[in-house]
Amino acid sequence: MASKSKKQKKIPHIKPINNFAMLFVLTVFQLITGYSAALAGDAFSGKMMLCAAVFAAFEWLYVGIFYFAMHRRNFELEFIAFFLTGVGLTAIGSVNVDACFKQMLIAICGVIGFTILVFILGNVELCMKLRTPVAVAALILLVLNLILAKVINGAGNWIEIAGVRIQPSEFVKVAFIFVGAATLEKIQTSKNIIKFIIFSVACVGTLILIRDFGTGLVFFVTFLIIAFMNSGDIKTVGLAVSAAGMGGAIVIKYKSYVTKRFSVYRHIWDDPYDTGYQQAHILTGMASGGLLGLGIGNGNIRHYFKDYHLTITDDIFGFICEEWGFLFGIVLVLSFVAIAVSALVNSIAARSAFYSIAAVAGAGMLLFQTALNIFGITDVLPLTGVTLPFVSQGGSSMISCWAVLAFIKASDVRTYNYLGGAKKK
Repeated sequence: MASKSKKQKKIPHIKPINNFAMLFVLTVFQLITGYSAALAGDAFSGKMMLCAAVFAAFEWLYVGIFYFAMHRRNFELEFIAFFLTGVGLTAIGSVNVDACFKQMLIAICGVIGFTILVFILGNVELCMKLRTPVAVAALILLVLNLILAKVINGAGNWIEIAGVRIQPSEFVKVAFIFVGAATLEKIQTSKNIIKFIIFSVACVGTLILIRDFGTGLVFFVTFLIIAFMNSGDIKTVGLAVSAAGMGGAIVIKYKSYVTKRFSVYRHIWDDPYDTGYQQAHILTGMASGGLLGLGIGNGNIRHYFKDYHLTITDDIFGFICEEWGFLFGIVLVLSFVAIAVSALVNSIAARSAFYSIAAVAGAGMLLFQTALNIFGITDVLPLTGVTLPFVSQGGSSMISCWAVLAFIKASDVRTYNYLGGAKKK
């Protein structure tokens, strides 16, 4: 046995990427696209360029602090998220520069929240103690949503506080993953599992009551991921899917809002100027953009909708494909796939089940929401109205996405290496 161990092949050392070289390339890309967006209007927008420059400077500040002060070297996840966020800022700014500046400030808040949450997640015992308060806070948010909900686009998932609109369900997403992973990290007793099932039913049930079916579906799929990672039993997942299918059938039958959306599904060309207007015009725009796009500011989708907000929230992927090109759209999709692959790789070597469950659930949530958005506007799936993570306009969504990314970051064993002392260069 000893002789065999000596003959074992050494794993080749893979040289890490040059973080500052990658950051330089990302900055050049963001400034060039920001400049193009600044030219998209009737006159050059200095505010758009300022927005691109400020966000790029913030990226350098973030990497610089953690590289030199904290001796951290793994920034792959942040670079992907910075790339997606920057693309969203440019797309939004080419339509409405004021909305872009607001989104940029919220994105910075999201990164700060991401950083704080990564530090909290580093202490598993603290997370165990926080799971009950976090669950209670999440349920209180949903109750407030039921009481104070403002109906927008058919769903009552917005509340307004001091003139600021927030979407509570986006923050509950983070709590849902946190509570699920923390509850099932310890000895996985039936009592713990039942508690999490009750919490899940309360969350999804509330979302159905406020008619936010897209987000409810995202929660349910995340629950399935957590349940499968806990049990490893596909039969359990199959039973849950069957129950959800029956519940969905009841909702579709008795909720006219949902029935209308399903009746349009796969029939958008029957009435492209009324019920099928949104998807039909998105698909037409994407086709006209071709592989390389029409150029930022030269697309037609930005003119299809009277409310510009729809262009840069639900339909932003189609909008980007038309102006930036279908090939670039594929790059966006692959970026989300890269996040999911990173979570899977990290979960294998994670320090505990808490990190593994949280990382895979977080990545699954982001990937499934991406699929719902892209397949919804292209009529592959019924339109749900969920946002494209990191890219669509929406403050609550942006903060939520960065918080979910923290679970994946925390699962990487390299993230906390610097806590034990500075690494040698």
